[in-house]
Amino acid sequence: MGIFETSVYKAGSWSGNEESNDWLFRISVHDSDIATIDYRSDEGASGRFYLGFQPRDYFDNPDASEPVDLVAVSNSFSSWASREVGTTVSPEELRAFMASEAVEEPDDIFVEDTVVRLLERLGIPLPNWLED
Repeated sequence: MGIFETSVYKAGSWSGNEESNDWLFRISVHDSDIATIDYRSDEGASGRFYLGFQPRDYFDNPDASEPVDLVAVSNSFSSWASREVGTTVSPEELRAFMASEAVEEPDDIFVEDTVVRLLERLGIPLPNWLED
């Protein structure tokens, strides 16, 4: 059985309080296969992408998630990372982390490994459940 966790990030720290509306970054892991990444800022940059598998592919159901425009979301997330966490990372580098449509097998067996690599690249500390 895989991990099911959700954490939200704001002002340099993580919490499990996804009900609050003041987060900037949220990670939700589903059964160690899908990580949903949501980001937003006061300046209006926001979006969603996935690590591992996109839900529409994982569940073999196109209604399980909206299609992701990887070019648009990687450009937006690159700007978000620069503005919100002060990390410069190219959209191309970010796309390498993101789940593409119809992926057969992601690079990492456990999506938590991809989450850790992304957070380390962004310079964002790990939530407690990923520290081990």
